Amino acid sequence: MTGGAAGGAVPRVTACRGCCCGTARKHPGVDHDRLLDRLVDEVGDRGLVRTTDCLGPCAESNVVIVTPSPDARRRGARPVWVRAVLDEVTVRGIGEWVRDGGPGAAEIPLELAGRVFPRPGG
Repeated sequence: MTGGAAGGAVPRVTACRGCCCGTARKHPGVDHDRLLDRLVDEVGDRGLVRTTDCLGPCAESNVVIVTPSPDARRRGARPVWVRAVLDEVTVRGIGEWVRDGGPGAAEIPLELAGRVFPRPGG
């Protein structure tokens, strides 16, 4: 969807846009397209934002996965699942975290800490 540094050496943000996430049916009154555009703007060139089909945990929608950069991954960082990405504050928090390096490189912002949940099945 958007590009970061060449070669994918940046954190990735994967936004679920499957059966529930990103739909007015599940979250009426939320401008999902605007929030996705804001996420792209917030991440800027410090990460890669993409969308995917259903990730599975529909009860947690809107779900976003923040995946560490390859360097952070080699150091042991793991993807972080974030629930209820439904407002500007949460989107700004994700953008700030990615701009600071993402999982394994920067502390998770306080506004996201209560929204993190374990990877389903993991």
